[in-house]
Amino acid sequence: MAGVAYAVYTPAVRFLFVMDPFEGLAWDKDTSFAFMRAAARRGHEVWHCLLHHLGHRGRAVHARARRLTVHAGPPFLTADSERTIELFDFDAVLLRKDPPFDVPYLRATQQLDLVKSRVLVVNDPRGLRDANEKLFTFQFAEHMPRSLVSADRDAMLAFVDEVGGTAVLKPLDGAGGSGVVVLSSGDRNCRSLIDVWTEEGRRPALVQEYQPAVRTGDKRVLVLDGAPLGAILRVPREDDVRANIHAGGRVVPTELTAREAALVADVSPVLCQHGLWFVGLDLIGERLIEVNVTSPTGIQELSAFVGRPVEDDVIAWVEGRATELRGEAGV
Repeated sequence: MAGVAYAVYTPAVRFLFVMDPFEGLAWDKDTSFAFMRAAARRGHEVWHCLLHHLGHRGRAVHARARRLTVHAGPPFLTADSERTIELFDFDAVLLRKDPPFDVPYLRATQQLDLVKSRVLVVNDPRGLRDANEKLFTFQFAEHMPRSLVSADRDAMLAFVDEVGGTAVLKPLDGAGGSGVVVLSSGDRNCRSLIDVWTEEGRRPALVQEYQPAVRTGDKRVLVLDGAPLGAILRVPREDDVRANIHAGGRVVPTELTAREAALVADVSPVLCQHGLWFVGLDLIGERLIEVNVTSPTGIQELSAFVGRPVEDDVIAWVEGRATELRGEAGV
């Protein structure tokens, strides 16, 4: 099927998406696909590679990449033959690999550090290394529910009692609601669950005060360069505590409350200081639960609710920022 003919933006920007295989993208839900579609619509080149397709010789980083064509219907994306290209030949690199943050991901951020003085990398590789999506949230502890990171079973059980007898236990490197369970005082499973999640006291985990407002929904706020693009509300199934879309949560329209807007304004300068340009903040009951920085999702759902392609705002921002960076580097 022929590619879609889009109006050309001048000058064209060459995008590289470093992420999971593009064949697995959900065309009607995935934020990365929305970015690819918006870039193509604006006349840009869209390329793709996997983490292990990055390499470097000296400071010269290269990728075994394929140029993608965006289509109006199935298969939505097709790829040319693989080519080896220097990353300095791209204008913007979007690192959109899904969690977990593992050793191959760490190495990729270190390789991308070598090019970010001339090529826009979203998000900044150093910022990604700094910002574990659970632990970085403690930078804003005043906005969080009561929370404890520990590998000490007795301390965690005491914390559950302290916060009223119900808490949520999460692995520090999970995503999409994976591994999230509720702990209740008196439940005979509590000790066993903590032992499993902490590998019997050898690995810290997060235990957090349960937020009853989760039954109303978990609000995902998408933030670009410190400014909120908008929010969606993810409502959990009746038989599940997790509101994540991946875990079966349904999505409904929402707006930011005044208190939530103030929270975002307070958090945003720190995000920008770390080069965390595109971020998803998760809020429950006007409290900050998590800061998502690796591959935040939700932009297609937000676009459907507001009646316009919000992903265009992100691609337009990348266009401008990449052009500025090239100018500053004298390229």
